[in-house]
Amino acid sequence: MSSPAYNRVTSVHFRPDHSVRIGMVASDLLLSLCGSVAITFAFALASADFQHWFVVPVTICGALIGADAVGWFRGRLDVFDPVGVIGILGVHFFFLAPLLHVYWDSWLLYVVPPNDWRDWLGKMACFNIVGILAYLFSRRLYLQKRGSIEQARIWCLDLARFNRLLIPALFITGLLQVYVYATSGGIAGYIYSAANETGAFQGKGFLFMFSESFPILAFFGFAVWARGKKFSKSWLLLFGVLLFYFVLKILFGGLRGSRSNTIWGIMWAVGVLHLWVRPIPKKYIGFGLAFLFAFMYLYGFFKSYGVDALDIIQSPELRQQKSEQSGRTFEATLLGDLGRSDIQAYVLYELWPDERDNDFNYAHGRTYIGAMTLLIPSSIWPTRPATKTQPGTELIVGRGAYAQGYRASRVYGLAGEAMLNFGVFSIPLVFIGLGAAVAIVRRWFLSWQHGDARILLIPFLVNLCFLIMTADSDGVVFFAVKNGLVPFALIALAAKPSAQSLLQTHGRPNIAS
Repeated sequence: MSSPAYNRVTSVHFRPDHSVRIGMVASDLLLSLCGSVAITFAFALASADFQHWFVVPVTICGALIGADAVGWFRGRLDVFDPVGVIGILGVHFFFLAPLLHVYWDSWLLYVVPPNDWRDWLGKMACFNIVGILAYLFSRRLYLQKRGSIEQARIWCLDLARFNRLLIPALFITGLLQVYVYATSGGIAGYIYSAANETGAFQGKGFLFMFSESFPILAFFGFAVWARGKKFSKSWLLLFGVLLFYFVLKILFGGLRGSRSNTIWGIMWAVGVLHLWVRPIPKKYIGFGLAFLFAFMYLYGFFKSYGVDALDIIQSPELRQQKSEQSGRTFEATLLGDLGRSDIQAYVLYELWPDERDNDFNYAHGRTYIGAMTLLIPSSIWPTRPATKTQPGTELIVGRGAYAQGYRASRVYGLAGEAMLNFGVFSIPLVFIGLGAAVAIVRRWFLSWQHGDARILLIPFLVNLCFLIMTADSDGVVFFAVKNGLVPFALIALAAKPSAQSLLQTHGRPNIAS
């Protein structure tokens, strides 16, 4: 039986009774609370380090954000519903990561640490509780106020125009990648430069924006061609296509050590398959996430050691040795790449009122302005405003360090960058923006139906929501423009609105749940 809330496969939306919706949300919250308490209790049994007050606010964070994850697992939310995706990833980000930091005693390197990290994890969790509540409130408020869609139209692909645009786009982007290899000394020189030469590809972001769009453009072409065909029901074929796409992502950007470029690209392709070709069961999504995490861990060696990583991966002893030397450990991948608990706790510790004698100069929004100016080449504006790197360096290294040439290459996340700009009490405010962003993407997700060309862009937008939470504004801007501009342009040029609205074809969508 279909979920009472939403069925993506048939493009039918159901509006359950208000009391039923409240009951479902309440049951999700109760299950999330029970699960969070049970996990915290298990950690407490494993180590006496968890006999500390910090576990209380951290567990509350897990219960609040985890309610959406429970809804995802119970089938109330589609696999690529941004609410469910943020819920699942948020459980790790706000709940599991702080606990694992304490369990593994794994902390931020090259800083003077606080006396007890747990105190600052707990204080950060208190701010996160208010932030998560602000996120949930703003998300729901926006959906309720903007809940009706009166004249939403389906944007249909003009297949002839799509093919006329796609074929030359593939030719140009593929040719540009050949040019990248040719000017880097071939594939071997390209790999060597990425692993050993700092700033080897500086100033080539505009070129990469086009050349590295080849894989997703090709996947769009496959999806449009395969939709509705009998062979598209074969999982063996679809997994084979995904594997080939993975190889393309490695060749088009992955060989310079860009794990995020590969991971987000794979998630985009999986989302296109799910929303456009054939719905993917959640069990396959679980296998895919395990594969991506293993890739993140193993490919970290390639980023550090280049082609020598092949020998390192094959030898358990050598892998252990190099992991410790480079910091490319399992723990670092899980906590550093997918979490920001320690860096945010440290920033909070440094900026906490009356805690330290700190003469830090807040950025007052300059990091966000600096992120937007990344779109202007440095050759045109050499003195463009600095991004989060400047205040981050001043905080971690010391005042005046940035002017002396020091650079602290940290990623602070949504809350961390807010503290660098406006102080610790600005944290809840930025979560309001996150809630609005998720609400906007969810509205589009629920209103763009099968046959609407814009659905091909939904997985990218869901990824963007997660990056807003975990990355800094410069990373978000770079990701959006570098990875999204060319594919978005293709769909915008190849699609046109139909004469019929969604109400005429599918009925009114339910987006207020």
